[in-house]
Amino acid sequence: MKLVVEVINAHDLMPKDGEGSASPFVEVEFENQISRTRTVPKNLNPTWNHKLFFHLDATKPYHHQTIEVSVYNERRPIPGRNFLGRVRIPCSNIVKEGEEVYQIFPLEKKLFFSPVKGEIGLKIYIASESKPKALSPIFPTELENLSPSIPQQVLDTTTSNLSPSHSTPPVTENTGLTDRTLEADPKEEDPAVDTPKATTEEAEQVHSVAVSNYSTAEAQSSGIDIDQEPEVESKEPVLQITQQLDKHQVLQQPRISIKKRPQSATFTMHSVNPQVHENYNHNDTNQQPRISIKRRPRAQGTPSTMHSVNPQVHPSYDGRNNLRATNPQPRILSETPRPGTPVTRHSVNPQVHTNNDESYNLRDTNPQLGERWPSNGRGWMSGSERFTSTYDLVEKMFYLYVRVVKAKDLPPGTITSSCDPYVEVKLGNYRGRTKHLEKKLNPEWNQVFAFSKDRIQSSILEVFVKDKDMVGRDDYLGRVVFDLNEVPTRVPPDSPLAPQWYRLEDLRGDGKVRGDIMLAVWMGTQADEAFSDAWHSDAATVYGEGVFNIRSKVYVSPKLWYLRVNVIEAQDVIPSDRNRLPEVSVKAQVGCQVLRTKICPTRTTTPLWNEDLVFVVAEPFEEHLTITVEDRVHPSRDEVLGKINLPLNLFEKRLDHRQVHSRWFNLEKFGFGVLEADRRNELKFSSRIHMRVCLEGGYHVLDESTLYISDQRPTARQLWKQPIGVLEVGILGAQGLLPMKMKDGRGSTDAYCVAKYGQKWVRTRTLLDTFSPKWNEQYTWEVYDPCTVITLGVFDNCHLGGGEKAPGGNAAQDSRIGKVRIRLSTLEANKIYINSYPLLVLHPHGVKKMGELQLAVRFTPFSLANMIHVYGQPLLPKMHYLDPFTVNQIDYLRYQAMNIVAVRLGRAEPPLRKEVVEYMLDVDSHLWSMRRSKANFFRIMSLFSGMITMGRWFNDVCHWKNHITSVLVHILFLILIWYPELILPTMFLYMFLIGLWNYRFRPRHPPHMDTKLSWAEAVHPDELDEEFDTFPTSRSHDTVRMRYDRLRTVAGRIQTIVGDIATQGERFQSLLSWRDPRATSLFVVFSFCAAVVLYATPFRVVALVTGLYHLRHPKFRSKLPSVPSNFFKRLPARTDSLL
Repeated sequence: MKLVVEVINAHDLMPKDGEGSASPFVEVEFENQISRTRTVPKNLNPTWNHKLFFHLDATKPYHHQTIEVSVYNERRPIPGRNFLGRVRIPCSNIVKEGEEVYQIFPLEKKLFFSPVKGEIGLKIYIASESKPKALSPIFPTELENLSPSIPQQVLDTTTSNLSPSHSTPPVTENTGLTDRTLEADPKEEDPAVDTPKATTEEAEQVHSVAVSNYSTAEAQSSGIDIDQEPEVESKEPVLQITQQLDKHQVLQQPRISIKKRPQSATFTMHSVNPQVHENYNHNDTNQQPRISIKRRPRAQGTPSTMHSVNPQVHPSYDGRNNLRATNPQPRILSETPRPGTPVTRHSVNPQVHTNNDESYNLRDTNPQLGERWPSNGRGWMSGSERFTSTYDLVEKMFYLYVRVVKAKDLPPGTITSSCDPYVEVKLGNYRGRTKHLEKKLNPEWNQVFAFSKDRIQSSILEVFVKDKDMVGRDDYLGRVVFDLNEVPTRVPPDSPLAPQWYRLEDLRGDGKVRGDIMLAVWMGTQADEAFSDAWHSDAATVYGEGVFNIRSKVYVSPKLWYLRVNVIEAQDVIPSDRNRLPEVSVKAQVGCQVLRTKICPTRTTTPLWNEDLVFVVAEPFEEHLTITVEDRVHPSRDEVLGKINLPLNLFEKRLDHRQVHSRWFNLEKFGFGVLEADRRNELKFSSRIHMRVCLEGGYHVLDESTLYISDQRPTARQLWKQPIGVLEVGILGAQGLLPMKMKDGRGSTDAYCVAKYGQKWVRTRTLLDTFSPKWNEQYTWEVYDPCTVITLGVFDNCHLGGGEKAPGGNAAQDSRIGKVRIRLSTLEANKIYINSYPLLVLHPHGVKKMGELQLAVRFTPFSLANMIHVYGQPLLPKMHYLDPFTVNQIDYLRYQAMNIVAVRLGRAEPPLRKEVVEYMLDVDSHLWSMRRSKANFFRIMSLFSGMITMGRWFNDVCHWKNHITSVLVHILFLILIWYPELILPTMFLYMFLIGLWNYRFRPRHPPHMDTKLSWAEAVHPDELDEEFDTFPTSRSHDTVRMRYDRLRTVAGRIQTIVGDIATQGERFQSLLSWRDPRATSLFVVFSFCAAVVLYATPFRVVALVTGLYHLRHPKFRSKLPSVPSNFFKRLPARTDSLL
C-alpha cells in the first residue's frame, strides 16, 4: 500500500526573504519517511500539484499515526530554510483512492512565538500497489521552473534523454528528496541499494527497508560511493525514480557502496520488525533476528473480570437446558487481576424472579458471565489460569463444531458411472446435511455444523458420505466415527483447528473403503469465528431461504450524502407556442425524491431562480440527477421544455462552506419538438441551464431523531475525530416473551434481537419456538460522543422459509416485541451493568409488557481529558450551524434518509427488513398523538414545579409562617447586602452542596421506558385509537367529527393562554406608548423621580429597603393588591381591537 499526499497549493504565506515574498516548498514526514516538493520562487500563493508517495504497511495499525506537513522558505544564495508553518493530520481520517477530497488546512505554529499565517490545500489518500503509468517527459523549456537545488548534470541527463515525439505536459511526482519526472521504460534497470535497517521508538511499530534509487550526482552529494557500469545509449525515454528515504538515513548520510544489478536480476523489498529482539544489531545486515511471539496484553484501563468458583460445586442442567447451580445462593466475586483497574464486585443469585406482567421497572440480573473452560480433573478453569477473552459480558455456550471441507477419490456409481455426493452429520437425533454436488468425485463443500453441548444425546459423532439417488434410496459411500471424549477443545485465542484427511469406513465397520474426506472436529464456544455461518442443531427444522434468515449478521448503514442543487438561471428557453412567453420552473429528481423551484415571477426566456434544492443520496451512487425545465401552460398541466440526466459522480464533494464552481449544462429537447430538422441545428442552438451542484460532506445526514441520535460524525471521513471510547454490549437473552403467532395449534415465538449504534447494525441469530431465548452474543462499537443512544429491539421472525403470508394475503412482516434505549452518558466508566429491561409495546388497547430483555453493558472511555473536551463541542458538525437547514427540510430529508437506509439494508443477506429498520429509527415519531401531547405538557409542568415550590417557600418566609426560617433569611439578606461580592459565590456554593447531597440518591441503573412519564397507563382508549389511525384517516365520519371537536376544545384552551400572555406584553408596551395619556404621564413622572432618588441614594440602601419591604411582617401587610399591581392591570391592551 502507498500513502499519497498530493500537495495542491497554499495561500497567504508569511514573507520571509526580506523583500516581501518567499520561495516556499513543502516537506512531508510519515513514519520516519521524508519527502518534499519543488520550490516555487517568489510566490506567497504557490501552486505545486505535486504527489508525494510513502510506504504504508497495511498489516500494521496505522490509525494512531500522524502525517506532518511543513512549509519552508528556501533561502538564497546562502543555503538554508525558514519555517512558514505546519499541519499535523491524523491517519484515522485517510480515505481510499477515489474518495479523496481537496481540503484546506490552516498552518499552525511550531513554537509559541513563531510568526505563522496562511493555509495549505492537500489531498490525502491510500493507493494500492501498482506500476507507474506512462507519463510525459519534461521539455527543456519547462526545466527553468524546477528548483535550483537540482544538480545541473541531472538536468542535462534528463534533457538528453527526452523523446521529441512527446508533446503532452508533464505530470510531476515525487517519491524522495528531489523532484523527478516519471516516464515508462520497461527496460530501465533499478540499482540495488543496501541500506541500514531503521530504528524505531515504539515497541510494536514496524518500518520497511526502503530501497532507494539514486543518480550519480545525487549519490556523490550524499556521501555514497558508486561503481557505475558504462552507460548504454538508448532511444527510449529513461525512467528516473527517486524513492523516499527513512528519516535516520537523511540525518546520518552513511556511505554505501552501490553496484548495478545485471539485466535478469530482481530485487526484493522485505519488511522487518527491528524491535523483535533487544540485542538486535542494526548495523549488521546479515544477521537474522529472532522473533518471539507473545500474546497481546489487555489494553490499559480495561477491566478484566475473573470469577472465583468453588471447584467442589459442579454445574448441572435443568429440563430447559439452562445452567443452574447446586448451591441455591452462591456468592461469586468479580475482581480485577491488575492493579490500577477498577474493581467491581457482583453478588450472584441464580434464582429467577417471578414474572409479573404489571411490573414495568428495571430489574437486576446476575448471570454467570465471563469465560469458563473445563479443566482436567478440577472442574473449571479460573480467571487466573487462562488468557482473557473478549467474550466476557456473556455466558459461555459450548458447541461441537464439525467442518466438512471436501472429499476425494469417491467411488462412482455402477449404473451412472458418476457420483452426486453429499455429507450427513449425525449426533444422536440431530442430523445435518450438506448440499449435494452433481457428478463430482472430488467434491468441495466447506460447510460447518454446530451442535449445542446442552443437547448432546450421544457419545459418538458419525459423518456419512452418501450418493444422492433421484429414484430410490440414497447409497452409502462410507462413514467416519468420532468419540466425543477425544474431541479437542479450542480456546479462542488459538488459531482455527486444521482439518485432516480421514479414510472412509464401511457402514458395518468391516474395514476401509474407497474415498477420503477432510474434516475438522472441535469443541468451542460462540466466540468461534465459524459460529455465525454454521448450521445449528437448534434450527434443524428450518429449510430453504429460512436458513439464511436465522443467522447472526453485522450490517453497515450506507454512506449518506446531502446533494445540494443550486438552480441559478436558464437561457434560451423557448416554449412550443412562440407567441407567448413561458412561465418556467425547474423540477429536480433523484430516485423517488422530487423537488421543484418556484415559477419565475417574470415571464421571460432567460428566467432566474437562485434556489437551493437538497436531496439525500447514498454511496455507491446508483441514481442520476434528472433536471427538467417545465412551462406552466395551464394550472393543471406543465409542458416539458428541456431535460438532462447527470450522474452523481460528476459533482464535486465539499467539506466546508466554500463556494463551488457553477457550470452550464445543455438541455436536451423533449417531446414533439425533437424533429429531424431540429436535430440538424441542435449543435448550433440549445437551451441551457446554470447550476451549482455539490455533495455536502460536512453535514451529518440525519436518519434518526436528534433526541435518540447515535452518531454525530459528518459524512466525509476526513473530518472524523478520534474515538473516545468503546461500548461493549452483551445480549444475554430474553425471558417471559409472549406468543406472537400460532404454529401447529399452539402459540410460538421465534425471537431475534437487533442493536443499532452509529452506522453499525447487529442482528443476533433466531432461536426457534422458545419464550426464553438465550443468545449470549457480544458486540463492540467505537464511541465518538458519549451523549448518544444505543437502541435495541426484539422481533419475531416470520420468514423461516415457509412462504409465510399475512392474513390479508400480503407478505408477512416481522412482529415487534419491544425496544430498549440506553444513553451512554448515563453509564459510569468501566462498570458492567447487568439488567433485565422490560419490553413495553403500546397497542391500540393499551400498554403491554411483552417480556424482558437481559443485557450486559460496559462503556470504556480512553481518556478523561478527551471526554471532558467533547462536552464543550457542538452537538452536530459545524456546517449545521454555518449553513443550517430549515425545520421542514430536516424533517423531509430525515424521512428520505430512513427510506434509503431501509432499502439498502433490505438487500443484505439475510435482509434487515423495512419494518425492522423503521421501528428502530422511530419513523412515526412526528405524527400527532394526544397521549404524547399530554406527556410533554406534564414534562413542562414538572420543570416549573421547582420554581413554583421556591415561590411558595419564599411566600411563607415573607408571611412568617416559620419564624426561625424568616429570621435566618433576614440575616442572610443583610450579609449579602453588606458584602454583595458574596452573592455569586454563595449561589455556586449552594449548587455545589446540592449536587453533593443528591449524589447519595444518584440513579444506580440506566434509564428505561417509563410508562408513567409516557402517559401510557391512564390514556383514554379513544386517544390510543386515534394514535394508531392511518394518515389520512380510515375511521368513520362520526368518530372523526368527535375527535375534531375534542381537538377544538384543547386548541381553545391554548388560544386563551396565548392571548393572556399577549395581553400582559401589550400592557408593558403601553407604559410609554401614550395609549393611555394619564397612565403614561404618571409613569414618566415616576421614572424621573426614581432616577433622581437612585442617583442620590447608594445602591446598598435601595436594595436593603426593597428587601426589608418585601420581607416585612404580616402585621404591616394588607390583603388588598399592591399599588403597582393595580396600576399595571389598568393599562390598556389591544384586545379591544380584536374581532
